[in-house]
Amino acid sequence: MPNRPPTDHALPVRTRDALRAAQLYYMQDLTMEAIAHELSTSRSSVSRLLSHARESGVVEILIHSPLEGPTRLEQEIRERHGVTAHVVPVPDQTSDVERLDRVAMTAARLLSGWVDSNQRIGIAWGSTIGAVSRHLPQRSTHNTEIVQLNGAGNMRTTGIMYASELLTRFGAAFDAPVHQFPVPAFFDDPETKRAFWRERSIRPVLELQASLDLAVFGVGSPFAEVPSHVYQGGYLDRADYRVLSEHGVVGDVATVFYRADGSSDGIPVNDRATGPDFDTLRRTPRRVGIVAGRAKVPGLRGALRAGLITDLIVDESTARELAGTASHRVTE
Repeated sequence: MPNRPPTDHALPVRTRDALRAAQLYYMQDLTMEAIAHELSTSRSSVSRLLSHARESGVVEILIHSPLEGPTRLEQEIRERHGVTAHVVPVPDQTSDVERLDRVAMTAARLLSGWVDSNQRIGIAWGSTIGAVSRHLPQRSTHNTEIVQLNGAGNMRTTGIMYASELLTRFGAAFDAPVHQFPVPAFFDDPETKRAFWRERSIRPVLELQASLDLAVFGVGSPFAEVPSHVYQGGYLDRADYRVLSEHGVVGDVATVFYRADGSSDGIPVNDRATGPDFDTLRRTPRRVGIVAGRAKVPGLRGALRAGLITDLIVDESTARELAGTASHRVTE
């Protein structure tokens, strides 16, 4: 039988009330006090209903700037790096924790508009994407799949719960099945990785990763105030850090490391990493990099030089530093 839209009576009571409150507030310009009177409830309850309407996707808010085209800062980043930048206004004095949350909230809203039916969406777990997953509004899709990009296990834990919770939020937000990648973040031996990659149970996920429509990831950095999960979750030991330092590593995308010039070849840890190699990742038409915090600028520059990002969502002060220093020679 064909799918039919839910009737008013089939909707949850809270969603139905939120829908009515949103119609009165946004379509009829009633005040919250007037809505509270009409719904026989309190003003604070109306406020919560309107918040629920936004968070559940009942209401989508679009801001049309009177300025034509992107802002000057976004335009400068586009001209220098060839990416579409979305700069999130955040005061300079804001802590990196709050900065990340505000960037994540904007990123979640933007992703909701980019994800569509009949797509394969690759998600790289991490602190930034975990924050994004908590702000995703509801948007039903058809025949869309969520694909985990990198393994999550380490010496302390399988990582299944951490990655699964994050991916489940994406699946729930877009009403899409989730394909988990049940391997460690790093194998102990490159030969073990090569053997796993030949397994019939692993091949389907690798094939999905190689045919994505959209990839979503943060830029990992050992320098950030909000540590990237790979740097503080027991994934690397002292020997790994020594090797990364010797090779001039400035960051990672999906647990694959790179240098300031964007190169990733010859870094031994990458031979054991389970994230997609950069040639595979670059075949994805839309690659969304989400960055918060000026400490991540060295890693962001490297990711841009590697050609990993097509759409950048970044806070204002980080964007200013990127634009102001992008033309300088990198010495990190």
